[in-house]
Amino acid sequence: MRRGRSLFKPSWDLERSQSVERHTLTVLVDNEPGVLARVVGLFSARGFNIDSLTVSETEHDRHRSRITIVTVATPKVLAQIKLQLERLVPVHRVHDLTAEGESLERELALIKVAGKGENRVETLRLAEAFRANVVDASIDSFVFEITGRPSKVEQFISLMQPLGLVEVVRTGLTAISRGKEGM
Repeated sequence: MRRGRSLFKPSWDLERSQSVERHTLTVLVDNEPGVLARVVGLFSARGFNIDSLTVSETEHDRHRSRITIVTVATPKVLAQIKLQLERLVPVHRVHDLTAEGESLERELALIKVAGKGENRVETLRLAEAFRANVVDASIDSFVFEITGRPSKVEQFISLMQPLGLVEVVRTGLTAISRGKEGM
């Protein structure tokens, strides 16, 4: 038997050589206890991180919720995750908004900034430019509400850091496909 490098790569080497991609998945599920844990369990069991997760009941009369998941994975792994999600009993539909084309993505953040004097004036000026709303104000701080693409939220946060950023709370991404068709 000859020792040395094999001409064939093991399957786990092939997965590593594939490029990872960021995808936004939406999952329509029954709104019942344990469903979210089962959906998230598919990701954690395979060692994949969820970058963003939002969940809310969207069809009250049918007791259905919509889960929006942002993850980074190889195309092969993503296909496996989608197939396994579709097999779960409380799951009605799974859509990969990234693969289906253009979608609308938004995020909400509450951002607390401390400051007095010139920093306070600059903070308000930038907030106005970003269309961030003041939802709380005191003599030495503001809380802003900003909604938009994640890149817009990130940019606003980075500009607030030198001005006295105290705290950030983000909802995570929510997304919907464009056009007349529903999920």
